[in-house]
Amino acid sequence: MTIVMVRRFLAMLLICAAFGSGPVRAEEAAAPFDADLQRLAEILGTLHYLRGICGTNEGQKWRSEMQALVDAETPSGERRNRMIAAFNRGYNGFQQTYRTCTPAANVAIRRYLEEGSKISRNLTARYAN
Repeated sequence: MTIVMVRRFLAMLLICAAFGSGPVRAEEAAAPFDADLQRLAEILGTLHYLRGICGTNEGQKWRSEMQALVDAETPSGERRNRMIAAFNRGYNGFQQTYRTCTPAANVAIRRYLEEGSKISRNLTARYAN
């Protein structure tokens, strides 16, 4: 895992957030990309936990990225709850599995960074104006 991958993932996340659905809709119906956003939120939760136990000294970086995603998407009600639940699911799922950083945890980090980057690229390509 390289710093370039982390930067690329963050850049794609910010692009995705910048080209989100825009202002809050009168009806908070599910957007066609909600499943991808929820998966991205779950990945951010996973990274928040795993990067923390693997000593990257990033502090609240991944939680802040999640907050930026929520702020850019501006979901309310059930959509917001689903995004937050996905983040917590990612965090809690790995908290139950890993107590310390292991080689497997580092592999998981790399895979989730790659998957998050792919989701961000796909969302940007499909839904950016």
